[in-house]
Amino acid sequence: MATIKIKQVRSVIGKPQRQKDTIKALGFKRNQQIIEKEDTPAVLGMIRKVSHLVEVLD
Repeated sequence: MATIKIKQVRSVIGKPQRQKDTIKALGFKRNQQIIEKEDTPAVLGMIRKVSHLVEVLD
């Protein structure tokens, strides 16, 4: 499958626990980190839930 690059652009401080858990499940450990994930429906759903905290890179 194809991969997708995601960057965390906002902090999770003060955000609901569900959003913090989603960021952690995606694999982020710190702000401004870039990770590469498989382009699956589950990952795309998680990205959609925290779209205000992450940015999809080309």
